[in-house]
Amino acid sequence: MAEFDGRPLFSCRNCLNPLAFHHDLISKTFKAQTGQAYMFSNAMNVVLGRKEDKQMITGIYTIAKIYCSNCGEELGWHYLRAYDLKQKWKEGNFILEKFKMLKEYK
Repeated sequence: MAEFDGRPLFSCRNCLNPLAFHHDLISKTFKAQTGQAYMFSNAMNVVLGRKEDKQMITGIYTIAKIYCSNCGEELGWHYLRAYDLKQKWKEGNFILEKFKMLKEYK
């Protein structure tokens, strides 16, 4: 488990498992099934689901759904591949649904 230094972090709303640090937040402008979602450069304490190609608003991507490693809650997805060259910058990043997280200070 990661060590915390008093900076904000995002945790699973269901079980409070730490998921991402605020300093890894890239964008708050993404949309998901439950509404607003955030993009992070790194995520922790998550399990990747199977790879799948998915048509999204900005194109086709290979993604893997991500789940909380503690409670199994589906949290969002991990961009594995973008087929559009303009969207390649998303590869390797994580989308976490805002509704499924809490912002905490540890």
